Amino acid sequence: MDFRALYDRISPRLKRIARHYRTRCSPLGEEDLYQEMCCYLWGHFRDSRGEGMSDYYIAKGCEFYLLNYMRVHREKVSLSRLEEPINERGDMLKDVLADSSEGIDRVVERKMVIDDIMNNGFTKREKEVFGLLLKGHTVREAGERLGISHVMVVKSKKNLIEKWQRK
Repeated sequence: MDFRALYDRISPRLKRIARHYRTRCSPLGEEDLYQEMCCYLWGHFRDSRGEGMSDYYIAKGCEFYLLNYMRVHREKVSLSRLEEPINERGDMLKDVLADSSEGIDRVVERKMVIDDIMNNGFTKREKEVFGLLLKGHTVREAGERLGISHVMVVKSKKNLIEKWQRK
């Protein structure tokens, strides 16, 4: 298989993929995404390793590489100032965020709900999951901390919600 012929056949599809993913929270532009897939293509298929593979299969491999590349290289934290506009209308973050001077009734009610969940008929695992999610951990982080899969965390969360709704 001639790499140039493969590149000519697959290049339009790679450009469509890059166009699609540039709008999905990628800090990279369309051309950067396209170049990443082309580098992957060159690295894996320059020595005719793609013999017997369909163009679709090869393009999907490039797409999966790109998704993993974007996942690994995405910005982990987005920092914003309170006075920075967050949309086209000019709304600022400080205007959108809820006022921190919450009424005492709301604070007490929230604490009562949390105490009720922690002390009424929930399994130890459900309480652990609830505590970690309450602290702001993601499902995957909670799973890692508890030594279980994220699927088990989701199931525990679902069971907890169902039990709470029955009460």
